[in-house]
This record gives sequence, structure tokens and C-alpha cells, in this order.
Amino acid sequence: MSWFFPRSLPQPRGPLLLALGVGLGLAVPALAEAARPLMPGAIFVIVLSSFLRVDGAALAAALRRPGWPLILPAAVMLACPLLAAASAQLLGLPPELAIALVLACAAPPSGGTAAVARMLGLDDAGPLVVTLLSMALAPVTVPLVARAIGNVAIDPLALGVRLALLVGSAAIIALLVRRYAMRSLQRAGRLVDGGAVLSLVVFALSTMAGVQSQIRAQPELTLLCVALAFAANLVMQTLGIALTPGSLRQRLTVGLTLGNRNVGLVWSGLGASLSSPMSLFFAATQLPIYLLPLLIEWLITIRNPSPVMETERVDSAE
Repeated sequence: MSWFFPRSLPQPRGPLLLALGVGLGLAVPALAEAARPLMPGAIFVIVLSSFLRVDGAALAAALRRPGWPLILPAAVMLACPLLAAASAQLLGLPPELAIALVLACAAPPSGGTAAVARMLGLDDAGPLVVTLLSMALAPVTVPLVARAIGNVAIDPLALGVRLALLVGSAAIIALLVRRYAMRSLQRAGRLVDGGAVLSLVVFALSTMAGVQSQIRAQPELTLLCVALAFAANLVMQTLGIALTPGSLRQRLTVGLTLGNRNVGLVWSGLGASLSSPMSLFFAATQLPIYLLPLLIEWLITIRNPSPVMETERVDSAE
């Protein structure tokens, strides 16, 4: 896996691979359709790799850090959808797009946020803590927001069971591996990281299934959805960077956590009630998730051209 993660740099090809995954999905619809059945497996591998690679001491420290266990999950699950609702009203968005925007901002952080943070050399423990706590809140907050914003029904029990199975099974496997095969896990650290990146690429491919045909059928709506998706992600990330104290890396980590959302969770929860414009917007939200890491990588590079990454220290110790 040294091609993905050369020791001299902080996993620089990861963000490029994510961008290429989205590009391939758009350019080659058959490839996106082929990847679609692999989506559930890719999501599981992404979450499992986060549990396997996060440092236990760092995870405990993140739980003790002021703001992470309480303030950030509340901001993610409540403040952000309220801000999105106010923005949608101010912008005069069409009702379906306004509902989609608010629901996207009501979703918990993406399960791959910790993996992307690690790929960029940022803190992966903090995003994992916020993601898990936000997922615990999701069965309550997401259906409430859906009902309030557009009288949309999302089954809280089904949502809770889906999240519990995903997180619970990944956590149990990670605990068993850490308990009985820790040395092997340490030796295979870069292999696990490579699996996470490949799973993110597969997920990126799968989310683009059917998008090219929608672009051709509704080019103006597509442009609006893409612009709105990038604007929402950038605003959330900018707010996280601007309002969080600490170093640039800490602020970028919070921004990444606020901006990248598990829209697929809401997407699947809506089922047959999902309209074409909403589906197109939810697909468009994947573009900034997989393209903006290139921008974050560039910001980190110009600020510190040769940083000593935590991942390098771990690998050198192994």
C-alpha cells in the first residue's frame, strides 16, 4: 500500500483518488451502476476501518475535550438544520430543494469523515466521537426535522435499527481484532487505510449511479443542485473553521465534521416519498464530500509544506 500512502507525505493520493472516483462515476455510468450493489459493504468497511485505526487514548481524550461530546453533536444535528431552513427561506428555494437542503444538514456526519480526516493528517478521534454521538441522536432529531420542515415521514425505529446494526457490528469486530490481533493490526495499518480509501472510492462511484442521465434530462436543475450542495458544505466547513478555537488542523477537523453528512441515511429513509429534485440534490451533496479534500490538502500544504503527521509517527513506531 505504499503507492497510496508513501511515508514521506501525509497520504497525498487519497484525496485525488476520491475525486477520481466521483469523476469516473459521472463519466462511466456502467461503472457507477456496477458499484451500486457494493455500497452497503463499502459503508461497513469505512466505519470498521475508523474503529480499527483510531487510537484509544486519542478517543478518550476527545471525549474529555470541551465541546466535542455535547456542543458539537447538538450543533451538527440541531443548529445546522435550523440554519439551513433559514437560508432556504432567505434564498427563496423551491420547496422540494428547501426540504432536501434541510434534511441533508440534519443528517449525522458521514461515516467516512474520520477516515478522510486521517487521510489528510487531521485528528480522526474527534470526528469519530461526534459522528457516533450524532448517530445516537439521529433517530430522534432526523424524523422530527423531516416532519417539521415538510411533513415528511421517516421511521425512527427503522433508522435506529439500521444505525445500531452498522455501528454495533463494526464496533464488536474492531474490539475483537484489537483484543486478539493487535500486533497484526499494527503491522497491517497501511493496508487498513488503503481498504478505507478504496471503500470510499467505491462509495463515491456508487452514489453517481443514474446521475449522468439526470444531468442530461435536467441540466439547469442539476447546476442549481450542484451549486447549492457546494455552497452548503463550504458554509458549514467555514463556520466550523471560523468559530472553533485552536490550531488550523483542529479547526479544519471541525469544519470537515460539520460539512460532510451521511445524506444516504436520509436518502434511504425517505424511500418512495423521495422526489426527483431531492434525489438529484442528495446525489450532488457527494461531490463536495469527495472533491473538497483536495482543497483542504492544499490549505494544509501551503501552511506547512512538510508536516510531521501522526500517521507517520505511528508507522515509524511499528
